[in-house]
Amino acid sequence: MPGVRLVDVVKKYGRIVAVDHVTLSINDGEFFALLGPSGCGKTTTLRLIAGLEYPDEGSIYIGDRDVTRLHPRNRDVAMVFQNYALYPHMTVFENIAFPLEVRRRELGLTRDDIRRMVVETARFLGIDHLLDRRPGQLSGGQQQRVALARALVRKPKVWLLDEPLSNLDAKLRLLMRAELKRLQKTLGITTVYVTHDQAEAMTMADRIAVMDKGRVKQVGTPEDLYYRPANMFVAGFIGTPPVNFIKSSLKKLSEEVKAERGVGIVEASKTRYVLELPGLKVPVDPGIGSMLESKGVSEVVLAVRPQQVGVVFGDGAWDVEGEVLVVEPTGTESIVTVKLGDEVVRAVVPGDARVQMGSTVRLRFEWSKTLLFDPRTEELLA
Repeated sequence: MPGVRLVDVVKKYGRIVAVDHVTLSINDGEFFALLGPSGCGKTTTLRLIAGLEYPDEGSIYIGDRDVTRLHPRNRDVAMVFQNYALYPHMTVFENIAFPLEVRRRELGLTRDDIRRMVVETARFLGIDHLLDRRPGQLSGGQQQRVALARALVRKPKVWLLDEPLSNLDAKLRLLMRAELKRLQKTLGITTVYVTHDQAEAMTMADRIAVMDKGRVKQVGTPEDLYYRPANMFVAGFIGTPPVNFIKSSLKKLSEEVKAERGVGIVEASKTRYVLELPGLKVPVDPGIGSMLESKGVSEVVLAVRPQQVGVVFGDGAWDVEGEVLVVEPTGTESIVTVKLGDEVVRAVVPGDARVQMGSTVRLRFEWSKTLLFDPRTEELLA
């Protein structure tokens, strides 16, 4: 199966720039997700690949073929829409067979060929016993499988999926995630999947493009996006609960602060910089500190995920004290929201942890896993 390339693609609707100079390279046989909030341009990008929209600027390739101005039927792609778009007056068999019937002569197919292809595809998806029913007689999951079968029956080069799980209940959505991923890997078909649900993208995709306001903010594996976000938007969008952003000041270590809480245990000759957070001064690696100073950075945004913040009952050198605002039990874990000065920080603790609203607790950060961002550019610093 061929890959897909978008080169500096722009799509405008009047003064609105829906897709803003997007360049992407999707590998042959890859499961690639377009992820972002509503209105970020991900569905428009998918429609541009499908040929349902034409770009105002830029080029689109499927394999080595420039398809920028080709009609959808000439691109050899298949699209599954959010609402499935099944024909209610047709049977399941007729719905699946439809793309073959409309191009029967062009493809040189006989009626027996079409029946064989439909039955094989339906059997592969486990819906061969439903071929005589109509869409109104099917569950949501069954309708979705019919839509997938209709897209796959003619073995397209590229499979385009526009939020196909959004109409399913939570339990069925989890089951279909695994089924879709198995299906895509079995077929080895190049797949572009649009979703606003980060859990879908993170669990299913080989790589993800995170979009915002028509632009690609970062492309990477799920691990890249989670552990090495390129900017504050990606860091804030990826991960549940959301990452904590804490405003901090970079200070050079001076004689006056050496003896302050925690800082004194590190040799001054090796630690020349500290980050000032609410209620705490934290030593910064000298190399990072000098790098930030050379860039003229004095204010930074520290990012730490709730899973990297713990509620502790001892008194460690790097612990900080705050008031519990909210406790949200989720079963095996609880999300605890704590007020630190003017900041609010979320921590993830075991579900049986005895933490009460209104109480005072101490938080311990995994400092080695924190990230520093420039508050002006919102780009990753260290």
